[in-house]
Amino acid sequence: MRADEREAEWAAAMRQAIGGDAGAYRGLLTALGGWLRIRMRARLAHSGCQDLDAEEAVQEALLAIHLKRHTWRTGEPFTPWVAAIARNKLIDQLRRRRRRAEVPLDDFLEEEFGSAPAEEPGTGLDVERVLGSLSERQRGIVRLVAIEGHSARDAAGQLGMSEGALRVALHRCLRGLATKLREGDS
Repeated sequence: MRADEREAEWAAAMRQAIGGDAGAYRGLLTALGGWLRIRMRARLAHSGCQDLDAEEAVQEALLAIHLKRHTWRTGEPFTPWVAAIARNKLIDQLRRRRRRAEVPLDDFLEEEFGSAPAEEPGTGLDVERVLGSLSERQRGIVRLVAIEGHSARDAAGQLGMSEGALRVALHRCLRGLATKLREGDS
């Protein structure tokens, strides 16, 4: 599928999702997941990170897309908006790994769509609603790492767990949230 066709299809699906079409939203998140996975793996491999890191970054990006979906302006291109969110999540991932955190936005786009709109802060209500579906321990993990941007080492220390256990728990939390979002249970 050509980039302009994909853009039109995804933008239409997002408009339908905003209008309450859960099926369109599930389909969109599935398509975005595949598209992001390819780009995240390529960029993280280039940075010397593993596939597990790519999946974590993909899940964080999908969660951020869900939480910030109200910030997308329906008259603006959709793919650059997604790419900006994904780029920021990838940079967060690299920073947590103490890697150089520069990722050109063009790495997520096959062709130029113009500049992406700046991300607007999400509403606390959306974040709290999504976090409310997690256990207290899981909320703490997601809040510290995915929302506040603490390193895995720092968050693990604050929560009294090993860094490896925190990474596994975070990955499971994000994967579970992404599944809930795709199923429309959030």
